[in-house]
Parts: sequence; C-alpha cells; structure tokens
Amino acid sequence: MKLSRRTFLSLATSAIALPASSRLALAQAYPARPVHLLVGFAAGSASDIIARLLAQKMSEQLGQPVVVENRPGAATNLAAEAVVRAPADGYMLLLATSTNAVNTTLYQHLSFNFSTDIAPVALIDLVPYVLEVTPSLPAKTLPEFIAYAKANPGKINMASNGVGSGPHVAGELFKMMAGVDLVHVPYTGNPYSDMIGGQVQVMFSPIPASIGYVRSGQLRPLAVGSTARIAVLPEVPTVAEFLPGYDASGWHGIGAPKAVSPDIVESLNKAVNADLADSAFKAKLADLGGVPAPMTPKEFGEFIAEETEKWAKVNTFANIKAE
Repeated sequence: MKLSRRTFLSLATSAIALPASSRLALAQAYPARPVHLLVGFAAGSASDIIARLLAQKMSEQLGQPVVVENRPGAATNLAAEAVVRAPADGYMLLLATSTNAVNTTLYQHLSFNFSTDIAPVALIDLVPYVLEVTPSLPAKTLPEFIAYAKANPGKINMASNGVGSGPHVAGELFKMMAGVDLVHVPYTGNPYSDMIGGQVQVMFSPIPASIGYVRSGQLRPLAVGSTARIAVLPEVPTVAEFLPGYDASGWHGIGAPKAVSPDIVESLNKAVNADLADSAFKAKLADLGGVPAPMTPKEFGEFIAEETEKWAKVNTFANIKAE
C-alpha cells in the first residue's frame, strides 16, 4: 500500500511523540504502588524518627504508602549503596544525611560516590550540633571555654558517637578554627553518662539526643553550630558569633538513584516541601531540634557539594580515617 506524503508525515510525527507522551503518562501515574524509604540507622534513632514523621506525611501527599526500611550498617553506606543499585523508578529512596557527605572522603574504597550516584530530591531539615560541657567544667561561655582549652592543651576529652561521626567532625572543625587541642574519645554506645559524670568534658551533640539533659541542667550548652540561633535554645549563642564562618549541623534529605526521571524528582520534591510548609509537621520537627529547610533539587545538589567539600577538608586536616 502506497502512503501519501501527508499520511507518512502524520504517522512519523506520532511515532516521535509517543516516547514523550509515554514518559509523561508514567510521571503522571507515579506512584502506582508503595514507595520504600531506606534509613541507614537503627529503628528509634533520631534519623529514623524523622523518616517516619516524613513518611506519614508524604503518604498523604502521594496517595501511596511510604514504607520506612531500616538498613543500618557500615556507617549508613549499606543503605546508600542499596539505593544506588536500585531501579531508577522512584520506588526506592534514601534518607540522605550529613553522614553520607562525610563518608564520601572518609572511606577510601566505596563502590559508589554519594555526590554523583544519588540524585538530590529534597532537603528536609538541619539539626544543629550543640557544644555542651559537663557542669564541673569551669567555663560558662564559649570564649571562656576556648581560653580554658588553650590553657590546658590535651587535657580536655571530647566525646563523639564514633570516628567520622557528625559530632566528631563538628568537633574537629571547631579545633581547627579555634586552635585548641581536645582529645577525641569515640563511643560506640551512649556517651552522655560519662559526660554528666565528667569523664569526658565536651561534646558537639545533636540536639535531639541531648536536649533532655540540657533542660534538666545535667549538661551546659555553650553554643550551637548553626549560623543562626535556634528556637529550642534561643538564649544560646552560635559558635559563629565568636568564630566567624563556623557552621556544623546534621541534616536529613531525600535521595534517589541518579537516573530517576526529573518528573518523579519534581513530584517528590513538591511532596516534601508541602510537608515542610505544614504547621503541625514543622512543630514536630522543632520538638526534635530540627529546622525545616525546603530546597529545590538543584539547590539541594549544590548544598550536598558544599557539605562534601567542607568535611573533606576537615577529614584531611584531622587525618580522620574510617576504622
């Protein structure tokens, strides 16, 4: 059968348009089944609590369940690698955290690169670290603490949740900028009993883990690591007020396999940012010490790059190596 030129051109145009329309239909249909959110920390951890709060709200936005799966191990690298290797269809996501940015240069033999193998979807919140000291320490302010540390080099113990953890690198950044010598004491369990007892004297602690000790007077907050003061500790100054440029916060975000459709990324970003605009959700985050931080996917990607570069410099300066 011989086709007219007009009929041929019409069919050709339809064939070219078909893949685009199929992609559009796929994006419009997403999600058609439950979405899984992998968390690289154990159930009950601060990150797990954030993930479950977000998953509940995202389920309402997306019209499908968002199922939290805890995949702890290898300092969150197991969960990150699982998402890197997952199909890029938007049904397996990662609760990305500041730990992932630190790990990029902390671990020398990872089989993936967090900065390039995970598509940035949305930032959820910032969780500033708080410089806290045992009440037996004489320093009552950050300048007093810096002066005391300089007068007693190598005699103040600094606790953390392990080598390369957020509290560790936040402390090393402080040491680098303040020019003080603090002895790092990594813990695999809870360091707060020893902090309260005075066996270790200082820690850059995530707010959710220690706010109860601060409110009860068992630990003394001297400064927060964020660039602005925070609502849960409004009278506590920032480190940056005394050491300009200091900025150390944990954070939570959403990542996906790098080849995921931009339309799916946009849908997920809108769902997360809608949650962050919800007053009840913001209040719950604030109770946990989190500061909502909505961003576009592009802004979140730039943020990850900046965080990775910052912590790479700290890892190099302090010669931090994964154990």
